[in-house]
Amino acid sequence: MNTSNLPWHLLQSFAAISEAGSLSRAAVTLGSSQPTLSRHLTQLEEHLGSRLFFRTPSGLTLTPEGAAVQAHADAMAQAAAHLSFVGAQTQELSGTVRVTASQVAATYLLPPMLVSLRQNHPALSLELVASDDTDNLLRREADLAVRMYRPIQNDLIAKKVADLPLGIYASRDYLARHGMPEGPQDLAGHTVIGYDRSTLIIDGMRQMGMVVDRSFFAFRSDDQVVCWRMVQAGMGIGFGQHSIAANDPNLVALWPQMTIGSLPVWLTAHQELRMSPRVRASFDHLAACFATL
Repeated sequence: MNTSNLPWHLLQSFAAISEAGSLSRAAVTLGSSQPTLSRHLTQLEEHLGSRLFFRTPSGLTLTPEGAAVQAHADAMAQAAAHLSFVGAQTQELSGTVRVTASQVAATYLLPPMLVSLRQNHPALSLELVASDDTDNLLRREADLAVRMYRPIQNDLIAKKVADLPLGIYASRDYLARHGMPEGPQDLAGHTVIGYDRSTLIIDGMRQMGMVVDRSFFAFRSDDQVVCWRMVQAGMGIGFGQHSIAANDPNLVALWPQMTIGSLPVWLTAHQELRMSPRVRASFDHLAACFATL
């Protein structure tokens, strides 16, 4: 059986018939007519010199020769899909991509990533929303979300793109005024920056063997950007991501060998991202950028 130089339109009809199991159902799928598909099947069988389907009371089933043609048709379909994707990637991407992320990610992590995305695709318009509300994807209020937890909604695609280690930091100015604590047990004698209503830091310190309540923090705010800015300003000792602190030479890592955990980063989008070249390109770009942190 010679499968070289097979006309693609005949293979398309063959694949539709194989999947549908009958000429009539395949005609509905392709928006064609049953006589046209029957003619295509006859032409393909004559071209190959082989019978491709058994006619049974329940419909059409592949012969061994038909199964071989099916594998060939699948390979050609995959190649065509790949070429279509490459073609879309090489075209100039335009339109709007709306990204939502936590305030910390939106302020400190995403700006250089979005700059390089815009440089690669200058026709894109970008929107950035600082929010932890996962539902904005389901409500179609954003195309992509950067989350520090794994979304559980079934309608979303979620990919873990990084683990960002956490550390304990203070500014050089603060340490010059108050001295370097020898260990975590000395934190009680210092100004510690923490959250107000959120218990994330309290829970983390408990895992370190330190049981505290909100009164332990001399400065409190549930806005993570505010807390980090206060660390930078010299208010006291606080908690933050290594990848962010590394960009500030005025900050000192306290006990850098101590492991206090990390933040997982999940890149999330609606399942329809596969149908949007601009969203898919943005998703892949951000995933690659986070992988370098």
